[in-house]
Amino acid sequence: MDRPKSFLVIQTAFIGDVILATAIVEKIHQFYPDATIDFLLRKGNESLLVNHPFIREVIVFDKQNKYRNLFLVIRKIRRTKYEVLLNVQRFATTGIITLFSGAKTKIGFDKNPLSVFFTSMVKHQVGQTHEIERNQKLIEKLTDSKAAMPRLYPSSGDYDAVKVYQTSSYYCIAPTSVWFTKQWPAEKWIELIQRNHKPVRSIFLLGASSDHIVCESIRLASGVSSVINLAGKLSFLQSAALMKNAKMNFVNDSAPMHIASAMNAPVTVIYCSTVPSFGFGPLSSNSTVIETKEKLDCRPCGLHGFKDCPKGHFKCAQTIAIDSVASTSSVAQ
Repeated sequence: MDRPKSFLVIQTAFIGDVILATAIVEKIHQFYPDATIDFLLRKGNESLLVNHPFIREVIVFDKQNKYRNLFLVIRKIRRTKYEVLLNVQRFATTGIITLFSGAKTKIGFDKNPLSVFFTSMVKHQVGQTHEIERNQKLIEKLTDSKAAMPRLYPSSGDYDAVKVYQTSSYYCIAPTSVWFTKQWPAEKWIELIQRNHKPVRSIFLLGASSDHIVCESIRLASGVSSVINLAGKLSFLQSAALMKNAKMNFVNDSAPMHIASAMNAPVTVIYCSTVPSFGFGPLSSNSTVIETKEKLDCRPCGLHGFKDCPKGHFKCAQTIAIDSVASTSSVAQ
């Protein structure tokens, strides 16, 4: 293959998946600095890649009115005539986009039901390796076998927006998750705050607008005056800018963990129903994984988690000791 001049990366899954896929963008730019790189993602995640220096255009797929918008996305992609399309997603919709893209080279995972029609398909295995290493295999023949790190690029405006919160030392806590069984219980976060607030001047609770009520209940129940609820008040990139200089970021196995990885921010990750061996662990140079020490035959209960504990006891979360989490706050940056 001649040196490609245009790439399209497709990742229409969740926030964390998009962040991890930026490692591919970093690697492509490293090997093909003059090539154009576009990125297709689902509506709602586009602000993650605002001002990204290596991405020419972010293409948004609105899954509302799915089939009409699918047609519009395919038409737009065909007009661009990409040389290389990299499909990081493993589901049929992105397989259809890939199939009808008009790209000269179409690369994706074998778990995509339409991968038989791709130019090249790569075996996808959960476990053993990190997601960025799995994704790197898609471009291994175009670059090399070493995965790049994911990165986000907050603007100077994003950093300016959070300066008001950075006048003294602080922790960030992101206590929620889309999945109940990935989420350390609220009472645990409350106890952590009560036990661990003195080393810093402020504790910021982070999350989406939909997390505001949960975060506010944690703030009020803690009784700690230095806790500030910022859920719904910061953009993705503003949150990233704030997390970068925190003394420690305490998170679940969820999107904020991947934001920390992309900023190389210090992070303590609490794993409840899931496990790091799935390949979605933290990548920050200062990172700690906290799990239950009990041997539970029901853990892990799934790749993503559930709305309720299938066994009804939620021991994977309830048996994580507060001390094991609190002790990581003193880890040197």
